[in-house]
Parts: sequence; structure tokens; C-alpha cells
Amino acid sequence: MTPADEYAATLFDEHRPEDAEQLARLRANSGTVFVDRIESQRESLRALLPRPDPHSLDEPPVWAYYPWRRTAVRILGPTAYRRLRLDRNRNKLTGREQQRLAALEVGIVGLSVGHAVALALALEGSCGALRLADFDTVDLSNLNRVPATVFDLGLNKGVVAARRIAEIDPYFRVSVESRGVTAETIGPFLDGLDLVVEECDSLDMKVTVREQARARRLPVLMETSDRGLLDVERFDVEPRRPLFHGLLGDVDSASLAALSTREKVPRVLRLLGAAELSSRMAASLVEVGETVSTWPQLGGDVLLGAATVAAAVRRLGLGQPLPSGRVRVDLDERLTEVRPPAVAAETWHGPDGGEVGMPEDGVTAIVHAAASAPSGGNAQPWRIECDATELRLHLEPDRTTAMDVRFRGSCVALGAALFNARVAAAAHGRLGPVKLFGEGTFLDDAASTLVATMSFGAESDPSLARRYPAVLRRGTNRRAGVPARIDRDTRRALTDAARSEGARLSLLTDRSAVAAVADLLAAAERIRFLEPILHREMIGELRWPGTDSLETGIDVRSLELDDADLATLRVLGRPDAMAMLAQWGLGRALGTLTRDRVRSSSAVAAVTVDGAGPPDFVRGGSAVESVWVAAEEHGLAVQPVSPVFLYGRDAAELTELAPDHDRELAAGRRGLTDLFGLTAGESFALVLRLSHARPASVRSRRRPCDDPAGGDSKG
Repeated sequence: MTPADEYAATLFDEHRPEDAEQLARLRANSGTVFVDRIESQRESLRALLPRPDPHSLDEPPVWAYYPWRRTAVRILGPTAYRRLRLDRNRNKLTGREQQRLAALEVGIVGLSVGHAVALALALEGSCGALRLADFDTVDLSNLNRVPATVFDLGLNKGVVAARRIAEIDPYFRVSVESRGVTAETIGPFLDGLDLVVEECDSLDMKVTVREQARARRLPVLMETSDRGLLDVERFDVEPRRPLFHGLLGDVDSASLAALSTREKVPRVLRLLGAAELSSRMAASLVEVGETVSTWPQLGGDVLLGAATVAAAVRRLGLGQPLPSGRVRVDLDERLTEVRPPAVAAETWHGPDGGEVGMPEDGVTAIVHAAASAPSGGNAQPWRIECDATELRLHLEPDRTTAMDVRFRGSCVALGAALFNARVAAAAHGRLGPVKLFGEGTFLDDAASTLVATMSFGAESDPSLARRYPAVLRRGTNRRAGVPARIDRDTRRALTDAARSEGARLSLLTDRSAVAAVADLLAAAERIRFLEPILHREMIGELRWPGTDSLETGIDVRSLELDDADLATLRVLGRPDAMAMLAQWGLGRALGTLTRDRVRSSSAVAAVTVDGAGPPDFVRGGSAVESVWVAAEEHGLAVQPVSPVFLYGRDAAELTELAPDHDRELAAGRRGLTDLFGLTAGESFALVLRLSHARPASVRSRRRPCDDPAGGDSKG
């Protein structure tokens, strides 16, 4: 092996007497240059997120001396250096993945293409050690593709590659065999490696490398720069696999070594796939020895090949799928596919459909008011039927989500619809008795989807009737607010609004309590993003103007996001990105918007009811709508902010909601229960944030309802 002092930096710890003495000798030599930029490195280290541990921050620096440059550079200690140098890898590679890759030792045979491969692996930290083998030296003709310089001419190619890596990371372990490998030395070279990258020119040595790698069950990678051809041979899992995928038949290195160069040509062409060569390469092969000295290679193709090999090494090192075989990463072919990108027809601003009118006909007005009720994700989980004598509210089970545990959220929505219907009936003098649920068990059969029946009478209720205009104006306002005091009269009105419908209102206005609720809701929102089913349903609720129908779901304009956040929303909608965050245990930022909006509120309110049966949640829904209307009448903006766990009442239901996060949901539910002071027999109907904020940009729309004047109507 080549002595390490030809290509490795010498590391000096100035706190050790013997190292300090060596440094003093170097300083006494006027030809030695000292470079000290340690403070800028420390500043960059301190700025990292998350902040490095104290050991890294306090780790003593070292001096790295490069004899071929006669220069000493002061650098961070090994732990801090690696943390800072590889920080920009995250989260393309997580910290845990980086540690796993650092255990790999990779051998590279052939340091023309192999130089670029070694550089890519070292830059990424995709392995922890490299063994390089090449007998050849750098020639001027190599500088079209080998990332060396004129200062390297005449030096061994392995030494040149190792020096460049040492100047990137003096802690990175590299060894060089400057005599190359032979049939006698390839075995010891491969011993102890995890995989080998073969990039040599000799066909019989290519076979020898594979014979010895197969005997040691080492995977072999090879990149051929024409049309980006990558070969993968997984001898680690297929120890009897034929060499070169069987393309050369039953071949061995001894028989190949006896062949002349001309006799090797047909085997090389079978290996490369003559029909698959680029037209320029195929034509050039005809001219080898005539008008060109050897086959052509481009630097860009070599660098692309290095990136491809590095990606394959990462897969192997991380245990990700990578079968034996070959693939082409052909940039020229892909560039023929350049097309203008699709431009989404996104309209962020504009009319929301105008003010909601007041139908003159009493029955029509009642149906219209019921259909204007709020529901989770604006799913409108109801079917409204009516005739001349009564209005019937049915649950539509297909219009629900996983968060709607045992249809409790749907019952709340239907309770709000029932409240609206009663208000409209009172305003039109058609108020009559209400009956909850039909005969039998709720949802036990087709008839059991009936939730409420309101008979049309000739009565009115002034306290309900006066709220009719406010019911029609009611809407969700997701704008950030400016925290302000909620006066005593408003508090009393909100409390009375809940009590009038048989529920209780718990109102949090203390800033520390609001912040605590914000943190709980943000944590729950993160889980909603990370759980695949919950995420799919949440993103499925969003409606993009100009693309989607806005009669159901949430118009993205109503989220009150700026252009940057709207662009980010496209990323947050990707299940693959959320799956990676879940795998890494990250995604704290996913709840940031919820946390900030809740903290901007003047209060957070919980509407609660005694009991946990369907009628209790219907009653809670009526109370929610009553509180919502009262809040808007007192100048408050209202947004429901109910967390994932709201309708999960026990461990089994929480596990069903989010099996990978059920303990977090349970902790969140306990925290919210404690903050709002729920008793053992109480249930949450809904949680609302109450804000002092500007009017909302748009109003949510509703599915149309047929005119009921002619008899039965469904909407």
C-alpha cells in the first residue's frame, strides 16, 4: 500500500505536548502556511438546527497538515466537523442513516471514472472508508473527465483522488494501492469490504474482480458512462449468480487473459450491448485505432455516473431495494422529453358567490337554513327531506371521515342543522315539535339513519326568530386575530347560548391557558398530517378554485394563507413526503399554523354535553351553532379547531384513529380534558377559537337543495 503521508493529512492536537512541539517546528519553517478560520466554523456550528450537543460545541479543534501543500488548516474536532460538514445532507439522509452509512467500507478499482465515484461518496459521507486501487498516473488527456488538475500530472490516480478527499474531510479514512490489483492481490484488497465498485479497463481484471467478489459475497457496481449504464450484481444475496448477468456465458479470468485484444472485442460488445450503444459511441468504436486513440468519454457523463453509483451505494448501505440487473440513466434521451410545465389555473382571490339571501317561502327557507349548517371539512353529512308537514334530517354515512368516530361529529353537524331549521321555522311561524331518531337502534338498518324530525306547526319563538339573519350570515373565519379582552356581557351571552340548548360552555381566556391549548392542538394536527388515512382525508377536503367544485369541502382561499404558505400546502399534500417525516419521527412544523392561529385568538371555547350517546351529540351540535351565532353577534370571528382525538373516547378508538400515535392522542385528550375541566360524564361537542379579526375572505358554499314546494324534497 502507498504510505499514507503521500495523500492523508496529519492531525495535530495542540493541547498534546508532542503535537504542540511538531506544530512549533512547522511554524518555524517559513515555507509552511497556516490557515486559521476556526471562529467562522464555530459560528456556523452554533447556528445549526437542532443545536448541537455540548460535547460537539466544546470539542477542541485540531490542526490538519497537508504535506503536499505545505499548509496547516485549523478545523473543528471530528464530531463537530462531521456534524457541520454533512448538515446539508439532512433530510436527504437522516442522522441515523448517515451513521449507518459511516460503517461501510467501499473498494474502488480503477480511478478514472472511479475518481468521480470516490469524490461523490466522500462528499455525501455515503461510506466511512474507501480503498482505492489504480496503477496508472494522471495524464493531460485524462483532464477531460478526471477531476484532477495540472498540479497532479504524473501522480498516481489513486493518490490524487485520496488527496482531494483529504482536503474535503481530513477525518475520512482512505487507503491507496498505487500498484493496482492483480489476480494475486485482488483477494486481500477485497477482504473486509462491504461492496466494490469496478471501473477498470481490463476485461480479464473485470472478471477477476467479480470472481473474487462472488467468493466473498460482495455486491459489485459498475458504471459505463455511455448512456449512463449502471450494472448491479448482488453476489451478497445471489452467491451463484453468473458473472456479468450471464452476458459472457460461462467465462473465467484465466481464459480471457489468454485472448488477444481483437479476440476480446466481441465479448466487450456483448457486455456493453452493441444495439444499446449511443450512435456516437457506436460510430466511434469503428474509428478506434484509426482516427481516435480509444473510446470517447465526457466529463459530464462520468460525473453523472458517479452520482448514479453513489445513489446505488446508499441503497445498498441502507438496506433499501436494489436488485441485480442494469439500468440506463440516459440524460440525452431524457432531454428530448423536455416539455412546457403544466400551469395550474389557480385563482386565489375573487367573489365568493355573494351574500346568502333569505327565501320567502317558509318551507324553502327552513331547508335552506338547515343546509347552511357547519360540518367537519364542510362534508355536509346529511340528507334533508321534507314535505308539507315535516322536515326530516338523515345521516349520510358516506359523507364522513375517520375522525368522525362512531358518527359523533356527524351528529354534531346534524344538531347544528336542526338548530338552524328551528330558527328559520320560528322566523316564518312554522315551528313545531322535534323528535330525535326513529324507532330502533341508530344506523342499525336503513331506516335508522333518521336523526331528527321537525313537524311544521304554526308557532314562533321570538328568542329563536331574532337570530334568523345571524344564522344566514354565520361563517368560518380562519384569519389570525389580535388577542383582546372579551367583556362580561359577551361571556354571559355565550354561556347562555350553550345553556339554552342543554350544553355547557367552557371558555379559556388566560394567555397561558390559550398557549397550552395551542400546543395540544398543534401536536394533534401533526399527527393528522402523518397518519396516512387522516392525511388523505384532510387533503381530500381541500378545494382549489378554478379546478374543483366548491359546493363541498374547504375552499383553500378560506384558509387565509399567503402565497408562500399556499405553495407549501402543495408539498404538505404529498403522502410520500409525509411518510418520510413519519419514518424519521419529525414534522414538528406541521402544527405551526394551528399553533399560531390559536395563540392569536382572544379565547378558546369548548362546548360540552352530559352523556356520550348520539342524542347527546345532536344536542351538542345545536349548542355549538347557538354559541357560534352568539359569538358573531358580539363581533367575534369563529373557527372550529377540533383535534383528531376529540371524538375518540377510549384507548381502542384512539388506536383505530392513529395506530402509530395512539399514546400521543391519549395524552392530548387528557390534557384538553384537564384544561377545560370536563367531568367524567361529559363529552366534547366541538372546540372553537374566538378571535378579534378582519372578515373572512370567502364563505363556504353548500350543495344545492331542491325547491320543496311541490312535495318531497331531498337536498
